[in-house]
Amino acid sequence: MQTQEYQWDITLGLKTSLFEEQRNKQLAKRRIYTVVWIVLFAAAFLFSLVIGDVTMEKILNLPAAWNYLKETIPILRMNSLGYDVGVWYARGDIWVGHLVDTILIAFLATFLSVIFAFVISFPASRNLIRSTSVFFLCRRILDIARAVPEMVYALLFVFAFSLGPLPGVLAIAVHSTGSLGKLFSEVNENISMEDVEGIKSTGGNWVQTIWFGVVPQVLPNYISYTILRLEWNIRAATVVGLVGAGGIGMELMTAIRQFQFKQISAITIMIILLVFFLDWVSEKLRHQLIGGEKLI
Repeated sequence: MQTQEYQWDITLGLKTSLFEEQRNKQLAKRRIYTVVWIVLFAAAFLFSLVIGDVTMEKILNLPAAWNYLKETIPILRMNSLGYDVGVWYARGDIWVGHLVDTILIAFLATFLSVIFAFVISFPASRNLIRSTSVFFLCRRILDIARAVPEMVYALLFVFAFSLGPLPGVLAIAVHSTGSLGKLFSEVNENISMEDVEGIKSTGGNWVQTIWFGVVPQVLPNYISYTILRLEWNIRAATVVGLVGAGGIGMELMTAIRQFQFKQISAITIMIILLVFFLDWVSEKLRHQLIGGEKLI
């Protein structure tokens, strides 16, 4: 009996020693990986400082930028506040019109991109298409569409179609198609295939399988991503306007080029308030559509 206990103790000791040895090896390997990643991060950080031309001298000189910002602050007096604000927003009716244009540009671009992304996302989903060539082609189309920033697309379309809202709509629509198509296809790849297989077993074709087996599962996520993208596109519509693609961005760029400092701050505040309002509305709308909450 004692011999068996002694052998058991030896066996347990050997297993414990082997476990500790393996554990120490894993910890040593993890430490090496940690050190390597820290070194790589430090090298990337220092290299970024060099490429970005970030120096302590320029950081310490940052308060000098306040001189420019100070020029944009209007003179507001309590005894004539209404008059001063009226002078500050003398072109307010024109700017409101351009803000509406910005919203409509973003809305139309989002609408077009949702249609194209919806159509291309299904053949771009690995679990829904058998042809690897079709899958590869659709994925590369989405990659190209979202690889180029909206500003670059806007410059190209402004050159092709001249100044106006159309280049802005096309630029945002192309980039949004790539982004939404990528998101939609990833949602498609995470669905339950039971419904899909059930429709196939009853003789349904590919379109019927997608419409009745996939769309009901992915629609809530599609709506959520669409609303989120609309928020993004409203900001993007402001930015592309800086290169002449319509909207309030064109007014802002005109004010910057003409050194109309007070107009710069007035337009900027309007854009900020618009973003605040749209974020609030989109959040309420998303919760109502996805979570079943009341809008107000």
